[in-house]
Amino acid sequence: MSLCNHSRMRPSFAFLLLLTVLISGCNSANEVKLDIGDSGSQVEVKKGQTLVISLESNPTTGYGWEVMKINDSMLEQMGEAEFKTSPSHDVVGAGGVEVFRFQIKEVGTTYLELGYRRFWEEDVAPLMIYSLSIVVHK
Repeated sequence: MSLCNHSRMRPSFAFLLLLTVLISGCNSANEVKLDIGDSGSQVEVKKGQTLVISLESNPTTGYGWEVMKINDSMLEQMGEAEFKTSPSHDVVGAGGVEVFRFQIKEVGTTYLELGYRRFWEEDVAPLMIYSLSIVVHK
């Protein structure tokens, strides 16, 4: 009886594994992943895709990335930026990466700008600027 149960479970496990791989593949195809090397460039995306921008950051210094210019009718920020510690720097006070996600809502051309600054320094220019020209197709 035990032998029959195992043979019935194996196809189910294989099916779940295949389903997981297919689902994760679909999600990544819908994401356009960018980093600091893409700053100043023009990217072409499709309506409905998600921009995922990963930028090095160290909040313990008081600095963080902030959206400075965005066209809300074309791009929608999906929640707050997520901070991920770098696996090689897994200690208190170490830097990591801030990950921003933006849903592409409309066809057209727009501009996105992020600044690396201290939030309490209102009249001080950002230490760094991340900018993109975004062309959205159907």
